Amino acid sequence: MTEVIERERVSAGLFEAIGQFRRRVRRRVGSPVDQNGHTRAEEELLRHIRRHPGATVSGSARDLGMAVNTVSTLVARLVQAGSLVRRADPADGRVVRLELSEPVAARIGSWRDARVAVTAAAIAQLSPADQLALAAALPVLVRLTELVDPDGSEISKKDHDDPEEER
Repeated sequence: MTEVIERERVSAGLFEAIGQFRRRVRRRVGSPVDQNGHTRAEEELLRHIRRHPGATVSGSARDLGMAVNTVSTLVARLVQAGSLVRRADPADGRVVRLELSEPVAARIGSWRDARVAVTAAAIAQLSPADQLALAAALPVLVRLTELVDPDGSEISKKDHDDPEEER
């Protein structure tokens, strides 16, 4: 029974810590949602396409855990807004590939860079032991995410190993 209570406490603490972390970083650097009036779902799709240029609607829906028709609606709005570009797959013209428009790619890249800089500066203020503990926890967080949603592919070992990718 003690293990179950401990797991519940850790689970609740994890949600609280991650939520506070995300809100505080967002307060420091803002959100791209504020800049162009995109919804959070649209921004999530844009960030996904940034990490996976050339993704398809169905692949993006699977990766993000959304319904295909929802992603299709988001894509239509983002294409109309000039944020996404639809291109025919050169190997199979029936397949549509998604890419960010150049202005949006630059905006999201700048926003991500600002988030990374703020976080890196905070990490630099941690003790060396805390920095090592945080680095050691990353693979555990990736595994935990995979256990929560085993069919999801948004977080992968590749994403974790590549410090240039957004997590």
